[in-house]
Amino acid sequence: MKFFTVLGIVFYAVMIMAIGLALIVFALNLLSPADINNLLTFAQSNHNSRVAIGFSGALLILISFSFAQIILGKFQREKTIAFTTSAGQVTISLSAVEDLIRRLAGIIPEVKELRPNVVANKKGIIVQMRVVLRSEANIPELTSRLQDITKSKIQEILGVDEQIIIRIHVAKITYDEKDARRKKEFEQEDRSTIPFSGYGRV
Repeated sequence: MKFFTVLGIVFYAVMIMAIGLALIVFALNLLSPADINNLLTFAQSNHNSRVAIGFSGALLILISFSFAQIILGKFQREKTIAFTTSAGQVTISLSAVEDLIRRLAGIIPEVKELRPNVVANKKGIIVQMRVVLRSEANIPELTSRLQDITKSKIQEILGVDEQIIIRIHVAKITYDEKDARRKKEFEQEDRSTIPFSGYGRV
């Protein structure tokens, strides 16, 4: 099966390159209209050339259709997680898993915003998170905790034994009014501890 797939890819690439080369030749005007007419007349008058061209066209259509099915099937498989129980097969939409992960932002106060993207492939379940953190967050400790919580939550809900990879991208660290008020209070307390802080030069 793999041999025929490779053979189909090679044939498809050769045909596309041939079409591209023909377009380049036409654009550069390397062949006169008479040469093109003679070539087409010869291809149409010769029985073997007509069979070869028709066979190549049909094969190109079949390979294109097969590739479209493979790509769409792979795309569809990556949109769901499937596992088998004693009663039959169960599929779970990856958007449902993303909604589950998105709720974690409500139980972790340091996370202001969380946007997950879940992909299921042969490597396992890959979760890519884009997070917005609050300024008081300790990034190494928080991201490690968020990875552990997400991984255990997915394993608990789905009950799958596949590898779960959690990748986190910190897109922004916000500085809200609460942080500004805390900083201002800290600066005022710090200023009050400095001796003669209320005196200035005359």
